[in-house]
Amino acid sequence: MSFSRALLWARLPAGRQAGHRAAICSALRPHFGPFPGVLGQVSVLATASSSASGGSKIPNTSLFVPLTVKPQGPSADGDVGAELTRPLDKSEWRQRVVSAGTTPYIFSFCVSTARLFHQAFISFRNYIMQSHSLDVDIHIVLNDICFGAAHADDLFPFFLRHAKQIFPVLDCTDDLRKISDLRIPPNWYPDARAMQRKIIFHSGPTNSGKTYHAIQKYFSAKSGVYCGPLKLLAHEIFEKSNAAGVPCDLVTGEERVTVQPNGKQASHVSCTVEMCSVTTPYEVAVIDEIQMIRDPARGWAWTRALLGLCAEEVHLCGEPAAIDLVTELMYTTGEEVEVRDYKRLTPISVLDHALESLDNLRPGDCIVCFSKNDIYSVSRQIEIRGLESAVIYGSLPPGTKLAQAKKFNDPNDPCKILVATDAIGMGLNLSIRRIIFYSLIKPSINEKGERELEPITTSQALQIAGRAGRFSSRFKEGEVTTMNHEDLSLLKEILKRPVDPIRAAGLHPTAEQIEMFAYHLPDATLSNLIDIFVDFSQVDGQYFVCNMDDFKFSAELIQHIPLSLRVRYVFCTAPINKKQPFVCSSLLQFARQYSRNEPLTFAWLRRYIKWPLLPPKNIKDLMDLEAVHDVLDLYLWLSYRFMDMFPDASLIRDLQKELDGIIQDGVHNITKLIKMSETHKLLNLEGFPSGSQSRLSGTLKSQARRTRGTKALGSKATEPPSPDAGELSLASRLVQQGLLTPDMLKQLEKEWMTQQTEHNKEKTESGTHPKGTRRKKKEPDSD
Repeated sequence: MSFSRALLWARLPAGRQAGHRAAICSALRPHFGPFPGVLGQVSVLATASSSASGGSKIPNTSLFVPLTVKPQGPSADGDVGAELTRPLDKSEWRQRVVSAGTTPYIFSFCVSTARLFHQAFISFRNYIMQSHSLDVDIHIVLNDICFGAAHADDLFPFFLRHAKQIFPVLDCTDDLRKISDLRIPPNWYPDARAMQRKIIFHSGPTNSGKTYHAIQKYFSAKSGVYCGPLKLLAHEIFEKSNAAGVPCDLVTGEERVTVQPNGKQASHVSCTVEMCSVTTPYEVAVIDEIQMIRDPARGWAWTRALLGLCAEEVHLCGEPAAIDLVTELMYTTGEEVEVRDYKRLTPISVLDHALESLDNLRPGDCIVCFSKNDIYSVSRQIEIRGLESAVIYGSLPPGTKLAQAKKFNDPNDPCKILVATDAIGMGLNLSIRRIIFYSLIKPSINEKGERELEPITTSQALQIAGRAGRFSSRFKEGEVTTMNHEDLSLLKEILKRPVDPIRAAGLHPTAEQIEMFAYHLPDATLSNLIDIFVDFSQVDGQYFVCNMDDFKFSAELIQHIPLSLRVRYVFCTAPINKKQPFVCSSLLQFARQYSRNEPLTFAWLRRYIKWPLLPPKNIKDLMDLEAVHDVLDLYLWLSYRFMDMFPDASLIRDLQKELDGIIQDGVHNITKLIKMSETHKLLNLEGFPSGSQSRLSGTLKSQARRTRGTKALGSKATEPPSPDAGELSLASRLVQQGLLTPDMLKQLEKEWMTQQTEHNKEKTESGTHPKGTRRKKKEPDSD
């Protein structure tokens, strides 16, 4: 078989190669004997991968970046090979090296890893042809081949050695598979497996008292840990516990608070779920919002807590949709699940009429939007009507959210309306009479990290709607409706659908696993290591590997900075908003300072953020202050991982509190900032009249019904750049805000063009023509 035919086979689709692999190897073996042991490992690379994962997974060889092996220059000792034999003519070398492609050993290498074979053989050929002098052993073999005293097969050991130099993964595939084997996560937590835990699932909708009953067990225990999804919730339990006379510490990514005067740890701790200890023994553990175990980015933290907490009783609070999955996972640990069902404490009803106009607002109303632009637009229109509103959205600091919630809840405050995003879904106690959905279309990120536009899910709708008429508020009955009448039937339909059961729990590679990968692949970048790990990983059907795009973004951002792997890993796990350029550049600057061994002091950070900061004059200034607050959060997060390099955490916390006050004042006067932004054309809200998003979602209602039961409106939307909003057309603004996808825009354009064509055709046939045009009489010879 010729080298060209070997390469042609190497370019066949993987499925066709796999179908012929066994037959080819069987046909070659009688003629050439058994393949060498090392070759055997290489030739079964793909089949080993397939068998290890149920026969369906083949390595993605595009992830293996070839290393550069430079040709050898003149040797200080001269060309020893030429002295022992004779100088070789390069044209003769080329012919012999190319003929090596016909050997069964190299061909079998092609059979198993076609793409790698192609790259490795070209590199091997170029190495030989471009080297000034070759190693003695390969020079002698080439000389013998030229004289007919050796066979081209004898080049194979040198080719294989070269292939492993440019693709180190070929030499450690089995080890990498063992390291990335994620099929039995319960075994990662031997301390938890050594005890028989009691698992109690408190199941029920929002405002059913499920978390209350779990927390009462937490308060009455000798020791306990509360694991919440948000810093706000961790703070709330921390304060309630200490107020109830149960000493409790606080642990979040950015904060550690001990209540004992001597600094000794209290028997109880309230923490964010990522920060819980899986080695400390407790009597009672509470894991809140357990349904977030399915979250594409953070689900791994709930899986870790569920499988790893060392507590005699583990109380889970969440939606009924998680019961089946939790029961299956606990079956693998030999632990039974006791389910306690709860009903909503106060009635809630979906109204038969929409709000239609902001003139119909009443005290206690909350308008839920899914974009900041809608927040600004609605707030401005409410202010025009002489009403005052509170504003809450995700990127606001926790202190500002609490201040706005307190303002809205205060019966003596003139603020009676709340404008918020779905950030109110958890973590805040609000006295809401009626929830009004301004839109039912929400941008989301799927498990692949892709942005999608789709109607809110039943779970999201229930979580948000359930905030109305809470048991502890002054409104004993909740109401839910929409801004536009066209959305009302879709909302009712969404709320009536059963919540899809959760199918899988998230997993995440640990720093130790990535370090072991790096030991075998020392020249790979951290981002590339993550890609290879995810590709090699094997999981059971009850688990999935969480999306790691944010981690890879940070890894690529600081790749050029010299850091140890463990330090680099920690920097990449720091929670940042990659949509904020200043926050991203700050992570880069912090890493650069760290690599220089220069501590980031209070004085340095003040200069970096240009403190003192002025109160915001417009919305852009407010967003800039929010970014600075995120940078201070990043400093505090790193200060608990690298205390010597980020030494001034207490001073930075005081600075952050001062900044929080400035932001609170800005949000309190947000309508003035919006007005100022419109004046200076920094914000254009004219293209977003009341209910604009709602009308759009109403037009998409029929499409949502057609795709019910699947990811409705799952068309991917790429985020365009954000130029000055005043310079954008209405279509561009709709795409930018996530109200239209580019595909939907193209479809609308196509339909409009079709209508125009038909309209012109009708006019032509009736003898009338558009104004300013004349129909030219056809000449006989015009063709």
